[in-house]
Formats: sequence, C-alpha cells, structure tokens
Amino acid sequence: MAAEQPPAMQGVDRALRTIALLGTRGGGFSLDELSRSLGIPKSSLHRMLAVFRAHGFATQPEEGGRYYLGPAALEAAFGFHEAMDLRALIHPLITAVRERFDETAHMAVLAGADVVYLDKAEAGHAVRLTSVLGGRNPAHATGVGKAMLAQVLADDDAVHAWVADRGPLAARTPYSAVTADELAARLAAVRARGYAVDDEESELGVRCVAVPVFFGGRTPVAAVSVTAPKERMPLETTEEIGRALREMVDAYQRP
Repeated sequence: MAAEQPPAMQGVDRALRTIALLGTRGGGFSLDELSRSLGIPKSSLHRMLAVFRAHGFATQPEEGGRYYLGPAALEAAFGFHEAMDLRALIHPLITAVRERFDETAHMAVLAGADVVYLDKAEAGHAVRLTSVLGGRNPAHATGVGKAMLAQVLADDDAVHAWVADRGPLAARTPYSAVTADELAARLAAVRARGYAVDDEESELGVRCVAVPVFFGGRTPVAAVSVTAPKERMPLETTEEIGRALREMVDAYQRP
C-alpha cells in the first residue's frame, strides 16, 4: 500500500490537479463539479480557489458562479512557450534518439512552407545529408514537415487551402508530392498512424521517420526524426521505428 503523502505534499498535489483540470474546459467548472472530479472536499477546495483567485490563477466572474483558469496561469504557459529555448529543451531527446537507433536524429520547426533545422545529432556512420543547422527544406517533402503539417492542417480542405496559398509544391525528387490531393493523402496517413515517413521524397536514397512534439500545446512546436540511407532503413522497418520514436517523444514530453 502506498505511503500517505505528507500534508504539504498533499496540498501541492491538490493545487496542481485543480489547475490542470481548470485548463481542460473553456466553459469553467462549478464548485460541485470540481469537488466531484478531484475528490477534494468543497470546503478545502473553496479555500484553495480563493488563494488561486488572489494570485490570478483562477477567476470567478460571478459570485457563487463557475471557476475558470486565470490569466496568471495563461501568462505563465504562453510566456514559457514564447521564451523557451527549443534546442536546449529537446537536445537530450535528440541525443537519446540517436543512441536508440544509431542513426542521425534531427529537430526542426515549421516556418511557413518550409522546415528549419534547429538541432542535429549525427551517428558515427552518418551519411552526407542536405540538412544543416539553420537550413531549410520544403515541409511537404520532409518527414519532420509532414509530421507537423498533419497536425496543423486538420483535414483535406485545410491541405488544399494551404497548397493554394503556399504552392506550387516543389518536386525535390520523383517521389515528392506535387499536388494538393497527393499531399492530403499522405498527411491523412500520418494522422492515422501517428508518425510521418519520408520515403526518398526529399533526397534520393534517404528515408526518414518523424514525430511531432507538442509540450502541452494544441499544435506542434517542433518535430524530431530518425534519418538513414534506405539500405539501413528498409521500408518494412519504418513502422517499428515510428512506433518506438513516438513512444520516446510521448514519454519525454509527458508531465
């Protein structure tokens, strides 16, 4: 049987769970709903929420009404996302990916119709690649790009609108998607399986498997990938790599 938490730790646990729950619903919660969901007595919860309100971590526009996540919590979250050093934050993951698969790992962000590479950990037998730190490649033709676009563009209509605005789609290789319909189909496949595969779409002879990184946001802040010559990454191995990479990323960004 697990040891009971000390009172101070129990208070911190309750506070964090309350803030997390408030952040899940834009329509707010009544005191009764919070109490039932959290398993915290209403009297204790009411006192805690009073402290939250005093510090801006909760709001209650109407006396006796519903509670909402407060501006201080939102400022902290958005401030972190604005100021965070993605390279420093994700570099340990990139290194772990390189060690796990013994292949080159990348981290990139979406910038318009391109991806920009912010970090790269090369394996000992690294192959010469066009990706360089600070360099760009077309998002539609890369694993990291498709991993992010699949989340940013929620359906086929959004893909067609994006291509109309950002296109035409460059044919980096004979395997690159060059029409909105082709890209829409590939991004639908990414959403279905949870990872993206670049099958010689950016560079001939090179395959890549990529997964988006969210860190609590609704849209990805970056994507990480494993890249190798196709001889070392047969197409039939990409499913196993994709699942393993997704598990690594999920575990790394889990609260």
